[in-house]
Amino acid sequence: MRTAWLKIRMGMCVVLLFAVIYALLIVIATFTWAGTPLIYALLAFVMVGIQFFIGPKIVERSMRVRYVTEQEQPELHRMVTELAMKAGIPKPRVGISEIAIPNAFAFGTSKKKARVCVTRRLMEMLSRDELEAVLGHELSHIKHQDMVVITALSVIPMICYFIYFSFFWSGIFGGMGRSRDGALPMMAIALIAFVVYFISNLIVLYVSRIREYYADAGSAELTRKPQALASALYKMIYGSAGAKPEKVKKEMESMRAFFAADPVTARRDLKDLRAADLNKDGKIDEYELRAFAERARASRADRLMEIFSTHPTPVSRVKKLGEYL
Repeated sequence: MRTAWLKIRMGMCVVLLFAVIYALLIVIATFTWAGTPLIYALLAFVMVGIQFFIGPKIVERSMRVRYVTEQEQPELHRMVTELAMKAGIPKPRVGISEIAIPNAFAFGTSKKKARVCVTRRLMEMLSRDELEAVLGHELSHIKHQDMVVITALSVIPMICYFIYFSFFWSGIFGGMGRSRDGALPMMAIALIAFVVYFISNLIVLYVSRIREYYADAGSAELTRKPQALASALYKMIYGSAGAKPEKVKKEMESMRAFFAADPVTARRDLKDLRAADLNKDGKIDEYELRAFAERARASRADRLMEIFSTHPTPVSRVKKLGEYL
């Protein structure tokens, strides 16, 4: 029931975003020649197509991915194979990411062409159950196909910004030239497009957060060990907070959506999650997860900051995992 509600919320956001861009195109059609909206609609399709074709290559290069065989990483392949069978999806291609931050991520244009990758640092830090739980999270992204959804939706704010930029400068030059009467509608459209750009960005971030909750629920369903995922998140945040040099984090900032735990906010997140580790042994067991889920509350400041984040606050995320025990 909980996962069904997450799916409904994601679907509602998709409908809302496409309704927003449609309304913006109607506004443009009202004030300009009828062919203009078709141009932007065509541009949207082209940009989505480009992202789908070159996106995986960008991720592979940015995250320094090297694909490994079953002979090289037999246990990793075994876990992925078992989880893929449970999830009812084709086994994704398995890779190792050569970055210094502990992480796991999935990407690809379809279930058949999906890839799942982990970093060496992550494999060193986690127990088998924890690694399995993280892989379950990533395979749930593949099962739900939310990678495709977020790729398509991320184009909409880009289109809105392009509309704002083009109409803003058209209005400026129109006001300087002879067509002053056309400058005001151009500037009005630019203003509306900028507002829509801001709102659509917030909606895309909200969808990104929902997909993390959705994948966490999927991991709990596949492994029956939500405490293992909570413990893995704790360790990943700890490892990200201590990652050196700082330059590595800056390099990875543009790829934040591909991290199971946000590396940019790791130090702040670690302070919040330490309260879950009651015996201070560096992990979260079932008892600690239950206790934390009952008493934990995200602060107002954290909830406000979450609006502009690709990930839910760790407190909210671990608290939600406690509901799956």
